[in-house]
Amino acid sequence: MYERIIELIEEKKFSLLKEELNEMISVDIAELIDELDKKNSIIVFRLLSKDHAAEVFSYLSSAQQKDIVGAIHETKLKEILEELYFDDMIDFLEEMPANVVKKILMVSTEEERKLINQFLNYPETSAGSLMTIEYVDLKKEMSVKEALAHIKKTGLDKETIYTCYVLNEKRKLEGIVSLRKLVLMDDELLISDIMNEDVITTQTLDDQEEIASLFKKYDLITLPVVDKENRLVGIITIDDIVDVIEQENTEDFQKMAAMEPTDEEYLASGIFSLARKRIMWLLILMVSATFTGAIISKFEDVLSTVVVLATFIPMLMDTAGNAGSQSSTLVIRGMALGEIELEDYLMVFWKELRVSGLVGLGLGLINFVRMLVLTAAGMKIAFTVSFTLFVTIVLAKVVGGTLPIAAKKFKLDPAIMAGPLITTIVDALALIVYFNVASLILGLV
Repeated sequence: MYERIIELIEEKKFSLLKEELNEMISVDIAELIDELDKKNSIIVFRLLSKDHAAEVFSYLSSAQQKDIVGAIHETKLKEILEELYFDDMIDFLEEMPANVVKKILMVSTEEERKLINQFLNYPETSAGSLMTIEYVDLKKEMSVKEALAHIKKTGLDKETIYTCYVLNEKRKLEGIVSLRKLVLMDDELLISDIMNEDVITTQTLDDQEEIASLFKKYDLITLPVVDKENRLVGIITIDDIVDVIEQENTEDFQKMAAMEPTDEEYLASGIFSLARKRIMWLLILMVSATFTGAIISKFEDVLSTVVVLATFIPMLMDTAGNAGSQSSTLVIRGMALGEIELEDYLMVFWKELRVSGLVGLGLGLINFVRMLVLTAAGMKIAFTVSFTLFVTIVLAKVVGGTLPIAAKKFKLDPAIMAGPLITTIVDALALIVYFNVASLILGLV
């Protein structure tokens, strides 16, 4: 398709190109535009109808949105913004520099500017920044027939009509009713007779991770956002929560790899920006590795007496780091999914202790046999290394399983207690155990 679009642009067959674009799905057009250079992407975008352009625009990357806003006329920009759902417009504005936001505000009405500024003042990861004001509201005094007529009249401009919200004269949320129930019920019934008063809600300043948990726990497709007086101020839809889950997962992966989280795309990020977000954690880990060097220096006498001990240090440290990372990854994922809570720390400790005992015993025995058969190390050396392997695996898995919970207890992100950080900690533990066990068993004390 990419080659076909380029061919039509080069041959200036714009009418044929327009026909082909009208038959494509919006998200596919957005992906196509992201692949084109700036000049061709703007040509393609200009050929889209008003309705189609707004939908495609919501799927574009921030960089492409910025290019298009800068290239199209204010009249066309206003048409696009009018067709965008309000929450998509807010998401777009949050990513744009001040000069672009100013241009958007200039083509907005006074009421729209007031709403936009209100939404932009909410914290970036709060319910307020995620919600949309485009929902269907009903009165409990309405009949089912009147409610359906109201939905037909106003629903075209709403982001969703599948769940309707019942409000009183002070806009306090009294209940919800689904479109399915409205369609199936008798026309003469009142909304108050069929609405569900047991409504799951969130508040404007609640964190997006908590909101994502609510969607998962209660299998929601929309969630009403209320203020402290239970007045409905907006709703959050499932498509926004899917984006939140992707964003949170990406952030956790970055933290687990010892990087500062970023929303920028990899290829669109500058090398200085990428370096800045990586160097701090690497510096911390590099400095913390001096403890490992200090431990080795402290036991120089042991190493100089039995030089062969040094050859097994990489194996012990690598195995300990990998064992700790396994446990921390499982626990962090469990906490993210709500399967593990703070009060479960003893259960996690006990489970990791038993698992690590089995794993450590198995690897220790295999290593003991391996060293006797494949190396020239004697019985004492083989036992020293294998016993150390067992102890370090137990320590690594217990530490890897409990540190993320401890981080959560102290209001830190558990994801930082993974990967490189756990490895650094258990490396030091492995060396301490190794040299102390060697000193005792080999009589080097």
